[in-house]
Amino acid sequence: MNIQDKQTALITGAASGIGYELACIFASKNYNLVLVDRNRLKLAEIDVEFQQKFKVFPKILVKDLSISTSPEEIFTELQQAEIKVNILVNNAGFGTYGLFNETSLTVELEMLQVNLVCLTHLTKLFLKEMVKEGKGKILNVSSAAAFQPGPLMAVYFATKAYVLSFSEAIANELEGTGVTVTVLCPGSTVSAFHERTGMADSKLVKGQRMMDAQTVAQLGYDALMRGKTIVIPGLLNKILAKSVRFFPRKLVTKVVRTMQEDK
Repeated sequence: MNIQDKQTALITGAASGIGYELACIFASKNYNLVLVDRNRLKLAEIDVEFQQKFKVFPKILVKDLSISTSPEEIFTELQQAEIKVNILVNNAGFGTYGLFNETSLTVELEMLQVNLVCLTHLTKLFLKEMVKEGKGKILNVSSAAAFQPGPLMAVYFATKAYVLSFSEAIANELEGTGVTVTVLCPGSTVSAFHERTGMADSKLVKGQRMMDAQTVAQLGYDALMRGKTIVIPGLLNKILAKSVRFFPRKLVTKVVRTMQEDK
């Protein structure tokens, strides 16, 4: 396949975790890649790794997605480079842990920007061309947290609920256009996420068996290729996500609070 004929996947939060594993999958399928992350050193390492392992030469964009101008900068840079994005993977995101009245407002505003605003902005920018072309795929990474309120991670859970609702809505709007939207809702996944949020000692995490990022990424990729709207990795996560609707919201919230607390 000629390099100009190859499809291009843009992946945010590509330096680690699910984003990195998705990048590996797309690279193994011989896609052109645009990898976005704020970790310059890690992206440089991935660039070398992918060239050697997959013979793929990613375009590296070092961007802090908590800065509101980043989505427009990404879109403009790719336009100037005449790179057309066929698959958009909105994976970047992070969480905070603690009582809402004690956590950092600055950090939570940055979280809203990354998890919610940037995802929406990038989707708006790249979707128009996909619809015009009559083809394209979008993968938004939400969480099993999207299905219920989350005391001690109130803002994070709320951002993931937005991603789920937004993705389902536009997936419906796009029926018949040739463009599909898939939302990936993993449960707790082996990654640095829990250490960064400070919840490594919570009942939800400590001593629990968690799905690895590679497995989650593969399930997300497979669902994306099939045009499936929602994918929840793991049978227990599926059961929990579907069962919360049958219980009083107050009870569900109390149960989540108990699970989130430190052992």
